[in-house]
This record gives sequence, structure tokens and C-alpha cells, in this order.
Amino acid sequence: MDQHQPGGVSTLAPPTAERATGVPAEAAAPLSSYDATLRLTDLPDRDRDLEPAELEALAAAVAQQPETWEHLVGFDGEQRVYASLHRDTHVDLWLLCWVPENDTGWHDHDVSSGAVAVVRGELVESNLTLLAGARETSVAAGSVFSFGPDHIHRLNGARHGSVSVHAYSPPLWRMGQYAVDDAGLLRRVSLSYADELRPID
Repeated sequence: MDQHQPGGVSTLAPPTAERATGVPAEAAAPLSSYDATLRLTDLPDRDRDLEPAELEALAAAVAQQPETWEHLVGFDGEQRVYASLHRDTHVDLWLLCWVPENDTGWHDHDVSSGAVAVVRGELVESNLTLLAGARETSVAAGSVFSFGPDHIHRLNGARHGSVSVHAYSPPLWRMGQYAVDDAGLLRRVSLSYADELRPID
């Protein structure tokens, strides 16, 4: 059954080969194409980490359940507001609230795969290319995308009041933050998942 068919994601079937590394932001899927009734307690095989396509289905489902996160929404012009929605041995979920001043800087998620579901407003994902510099993709409300642990990106809120749900597996412990040093060399700084991401360049 197609991963995007309503009712076809509650089993979180293993992804097809072409979806094993995730769906990039430029090919983001509509939230409405996922089963909105999926709950964390419905997840099968809780003795393993989830694949990007499974995280995509989970983030999309939680994004469509505002009763589980609406009370945590808030905005601060200085810092990004975020809250943990769930964390266990194999997956964690976060709610992030954005204003245009919020910028994660270039980062990776160490060994974790992830998915981002945009609930309100719009996010911009940037990917760094060696030939053309940063490539920006706007991801509007009602969209979800996913990625594997090798993904490096930068996110910021394109509109005030943007809200997104993020799912990671295995749960985040470390992340890598990237910057160019005074000699022009790209360097990676390791930081805890509990630290707020912000540009260091």
C-alpha cells in the first residue's frame, strides 16, 4: 500500500528503497495524505529505530493532533520556543515555534534520521552545495518531509507564528553545528540535543 494513502501508514511498513533516505523538502508531501489517527502507542516493533518514511508518517499524524501540543505554542523574538512532546528509547518528538529571526545555522543530527511537519506558517530549508552555495526550499504549512542521518541543513521561520513538529530516531543525543573558521576551513562543533541551535558562522 502506498505510504501516502490515508489508513496506509498506521502499520508504518518499511519504506521502499527510493524512500529509505527520506523525502526532501522540495518534494514535501501533504499532511492530509497521512493517517491523522496514528498514536505513539500504535507504533509497531518498538524494539527498533524508525526509518525516515516512518518518522514522516509519525510527524504528520502528530501535527494533525493539535490537542497534544497546542498548549505549548509560544513565540519569543529572541529565542526559538521549543518543547519535547515525547521521548523513549527509539524515537523523540518536538514542537518548534518560529519567528523570522530564528535560524538554526548549518547542522546535522549525528546518527538520527528525522522528519519535519509544518503545521502553521512556513519554514525555509537551506542545503549547501559546493558549486552554487545555499539552495533554499520553502516548506508551507500542511507539508511534511524527512531525511536520513547524513543530511546537513539549515532551517528558519519564513513567517512569524510558524509552528512545526519534528520526529527523530534514534532520539537526538548529539548534533553537529557547522561554521567556516578564520582560515576559510569548514569545521564541525558537536553539541548536545538540549542546546538551542543557532548560527555560529
